[in-house]
Amino acid sequence: MLVTLKELLDQAKVEHKAVGAFNGTTLEAIRGIIQAAEELNAPVILQHAQSHDDLIDLEEIGPVMKYYAERAKVPVALHLDHGTYEGCYKCIKAGFTSIMFDGSHYPIEENIEKTRELVAVAHGMGMSIEAEVGSIGGE
Repeated sequence: MLVTLKELLDQAKVEHKAVGAFNGTTLEAIRGIIQAAEELNAPVILQHAQSHDDLIDLEEIGPVMKYYAERAKVPVALHLDHGTYEGCYKCIKAGFTSIMFDGSHYPIEENIEKTRELVAVAHGMGMSIEAEVGSIGGE
């Protein structure tokens, strides 16, 4: 069952439990993630990191992820991990329930402006959003 990330994490907080988040880059991986969650009767965060777009494009894998999330017997949140500005809008359109905007490569003023816009759009649709407004050193 497709749920918002907020719903999923609110329940986990009440139950003092962690929730696993896994990238599904293939049909087999997505099915395996959902099957394992169902066998454990555990909620799960099924996510796509845009760094995997070279393996499979978000517009191709997103509908597959949503298809399996909607039919799961456990709560499943669909999350975009470290998404681009454009990628966030693709996930909003695809029915994801959570996005993470990584604007760390933009100048800080532009990053804040894009983040504010995405927060307004996401919250207006009942979605969760997180953002990397600054940057973290390293790779």
